[in-house]
Amino acid sequence: MEGPRGCTVADRRAFAQTARERTVPWRRTAFLMCGDWAVAEDLVQVALVRLYKHWHRIDLEGVDAYARKVISRLAIDEARRPHRRAEVLTSPPERASAPPGEDGFDVRSALDHLAPRQRAVLVLRFYCDLSVSQTASTLKVSEGTVKSQSARGLDTLRSLLGESVVTTEGLKLR
Repeated sequence: MEGPRGCTVADRRAFAQTARERTVPWRRTAFLMCGDWAVAEDLVQVALVRLYKHWHRIDLEGVDAYARKVISRLAIDEARRPHRRAEVLTSPPERASAPPGEDGFDVRSALDHLAPRQRAVLVLRFYCDLSVSQTASTLKVSEGTVKSQSARGLDTLRSLLGESVVTTEGLKLR
């Protein structure tokens, strides 16, 4: 892929280094937002392309914020357009079982019951540890929307998972 105008060899190396280091955490975040590893991989790949196109303008301190913004918006957008997905004609591989004592898979499956924006808000707030204002900025919504979506999402998760996973302080995703 040809780099954007003004992109130097050093810029391309810095991008490649960042992509190698951050792809796995971004993929985890994307998976929590969409619930599908293949879609999560696609979301990260699109985010990397957009990141590369704008690399010369992005401050390295803000790379994670930019990627989270792109991934969360793409995940919400993808959930709104399920008709665009290709039909899979072969059976999927067997799912790996959760390691003993981990309840992460229960939380992830419960996240599937949330609306896309609620899921994105909860992942950004409790997995990515963003503040209400940072989450609002990432999703381009008001802080009140973040608070209400958080409350509704946590109520839904609390009804599915119980108080041990969903506390008054938030969600235990880690």
